[in-house]
Amino acid sequence: MKKIMALTLASVLAVSMLAGCGGSSSSADSSSAADSSSASVEEGQTVYNVCNLVNGTLGDKSFFDSAEAGLAELAAAGRITYTTIEMGGTTEDEPKWEGYLEEVSASGEYDVIVVGTYQMPDQLKNVSEMYPDQKYVIYDDTSYELPNVANLYFAQNDMGYMVGTFAAAMTTETSIEGINEDAVIGFVGGVDSPVINDFLYGFILGAQSVNPDIKIDTRYTNDYVDPAKGKELAESMINDNNCDIIWGVSGNAGNGAAEAALETGKAYFIGVDSDQEATFSAELAAITLTSGLKNIGSGLIWFFDQMDADAAPFGEHTLLGIAEDGVGMVTDKNYATMAPDSVKELVEAAMAGIADGSIDVPTAIGDTTDGVITLRESVKP
Repeated sequence: MKKIMALTLASVLAVSMLAGCGGSSSSADSSSAADSSSASVEEGQTVYNVCNLVNGTLGDKSFFDSAEAGLAELAAAGRITYTTIEMGGTTEDEPKWEGYLEEVSASGEYDVIVVGTYQMPDQLKNVSEMYPDQKYVIYDDTSYELPNVANLYFAQNDMGYMVGTFAAAMTTETSIEGINEDAVIGFVGGVDSPVINDFLYGFILGAQSVNPDIKIDTRYTNDYVDPAKGKELAESMINDNNCDIIWGVSGNAGNGAAEAALETGKAYFIGVDSDQEATFSAELAAITLTSGLKNIGSGLIWFFDQMDADAAPFGEHTLLGIAEDGVGMVTDKNYATMAPDSVKELVEAAMAGIADGSIDVPTAIGDTTDGVITLRESVKP
């Protein structure tokens, strides 16, 4: 356990050093330009001390960074103080995650401990049962219902439908340099799992709503950290199957697909979870058409709103969709300037249909029929 504490302190120090360089902070006080946001503090409001355990690393420009941004907004508004600990995301790091979680829980320092992803529920179950008075929130998981754990999950299938509609509508717009006439798009996922395949389910169905004959090349990095893996897969998609638009849904590993698109000069990238066009280099941003948004940060702000109202959903699974700003899609920047009006109209119709319930996108979460797997195989190039 002493070794775990040493590693924890090293991670906290690393995050603190990032704060001095304009990166993520381990804590913050109440002075902020965020006072006008939904995260703003009110007089007499409780200030929570929070620990954010990242089962990966910051800097993925998508999933974990979105969560960090939400906590940073809360901290800047004076609603929380927080510490972020990066636990590493490699196979070698995974055995240490439960030790980190137990150590932080045993400290008794935190009102709420935040953990993320479907990779952490077993560890959280074990530790939360050891510390029944400790409060936890896990995002992107619905494995268990535990009395001291709030589970937030996101309608990534709906987001996938919007992105798939866009990608299918754009892939034959040959007036755009780098777009070929073949109706082939790509999906670089992380682990072949229900959560990642939930994105994919919507992506395929949205694409088929535009073109029933479209082909979709789906591959998995089995990693969320190493961009070289995503790059290798995307290069094959582009060079072997004439794929010209690729959605990366694999954290930093998926960002390698953007590098492949840039270097080949024959494809475009779609980001995930946060506005990757705003965080990439100018060169990578230029070939990023849009990003599907899983607003983890907004979800965490929503959770602390519920905490303040004494209505936090502990022991429950809470789905956050379009209405709760849980998911969305970037519609400014390259999308605004590069997508023809005919494409935008299709995307807007998809968004409206999901919002009003006239479009019902199935989910891979809890799907015992493996419908997405059958669908995935049917659309291979």
